[in-house]
Amino acid sequence: MIPYPTLAARDIARQVRRREITAAEITEAALATVNQQNHRLNAFTAVLPERARAEAVRVDVDIAAGHKPGPLAGVPFAVKNLFDVKGLSTLAGSKIRRDVPPAQQDASLIRRLAQAGAVLLGALNMDEFAYGFVTENAHYGATHNPYDTARIAGGSSGGSAAAVAGGLVPLALGSDTNGSIRVPASLCGIFGLKPTYGRLSRAGSFPFVHSFDHVGGFARNVADLALCYDLMQGEDPSDPAQSLRPIEPSLPNLQMPVENLRVAVLGGWFQQGALADALDALARVAAALGATATVELAASDVARAAAFCVTAAEGANLHLPDLRVRAGDYDPATRSRFLAGALLPGQYLLQAQRFRAWYRAQALELLQQYDVLLAPATPCIAPLVGQVFMKLGDREIPVRANLGLYTQPISFIGLPVVTAPVWLDGAELPIGVQIITAPWREALGLQVANYLELSGVVGYRAPA
Repeated sequence: MIPYPTLAARDIARQVRRREITAAEITEAALATVNQQNHRLNAFTAVLPERARAEAVRVDVDIAAGHKPGPLAGVPFAVKNLFDVKGLSTLAGSKIRRDVPPAQQDASLIRRLAQAGAVLLGALNMDEFAYGFVTENAHYGATHNPYDTARIAGGSSGGSAAAVAGGLVPLALGSDTNGSIRVPASLCGIFGLKPTYGRLSRAGSFPFVHSFDHVGGFARNVADLALCYDLMQGEDPSDPAQSLRPIEPSLPNLQMPVENLRVAVLGGWFQQGALADALDALARVAAALGATATVELAASDVARAAAFCVTAAEGANLHLPDLRVRAGDYDPATRSRFLAGALLPGQYLLQAQRFRAWYRAQALELLQQYDVLLAPATPCIAPLVGQVFMKLGDREIPVRANLGLYTQPISFIGLPVVTAPVWLDGAELPIGVQIITAPWREALGLQVANYLELSGVVGYRAPA
């Protein structure tokens, strides 16, 4: 019997290339795992067995013919349901988009992974239109945390994180506007990468906030995450916001020792209200990297407020036609925020964008002094499904809006971040730390995360 849920993507591909196992056998094991486990997690909104089997057969035929099948030969993966999947309506977590015509082609990143031999299993649950941090979807139900199904997986890419952490797929794609990769990676105990804004193509993904939206991946180990990231790089004229930077692979230097790095911990806003788990995880990672300095990124509280303004206004603008005629079909929590965004005075948005430029300059100046900045990914471990409020310090605040306390200021200015999972002594649930680097230095962030993983400081643990 194939030990599918525990296999890394690289191990699957290696065994398939060597013909120790077939892509078809791996695909059947993956589909069986999804069939057995998805009812607990509610990670998938669509499973595509016929497509997956056909793709697996193509991989096996290529190998039998002596062709190179690609570095992800036979590796199952799945994607947040805001990515176009040929033949499926792109839901973006909504009821409104159930009736849109099926996508005519796959999103660019899906095509790139398929060209590398990966096998798509299906689409994954999310917060409606990616507006949230909990994946408690009013239309498709809540996604549950693999370590405790009474708790949330985080959001808005909660289905992606739960599917990877729960062993349903070794790789998944998500999006991150205000923290939607980093929050679920933290709560589900896996690695997530939010690349620099514009690094990866968003073509074929349903937008939320054009000037914030990032796409990236999840994996149970850093090497798989780096491999997936490298294969998704490359120019794509279909996304006008994508950078024209050349491909900069992360794998070649992944195993290089981490030496003479200037590492600092972000204080101030990035630790205010954080519970003991978040601070202890941060301290553990900082100690492992020899970080002794604590620095402040000035006005991060203002950055978060400005991010809220831009998110609400840009998001609302996209949805105005449907809000006018189908407001009742929105999740009430999403609808109220979009309506509020539609009513924001233009001067608020203008001022937020001016501040954004100033805040980015402060961050870049700090990143000239330090190679890596560390911060909590979430202020706490995973809250309960349906939990409305959480207590941080002496404040009781809403869960939905505030799990991204420490992620929003970073995505506001498009910096690359690797989230790494920490298991504290005796802990039953993980919590993540953000490894933040200067623009275009994703390879460094992954190298640091890999060092921490090999040192046993961070890492994935399979749910019991």
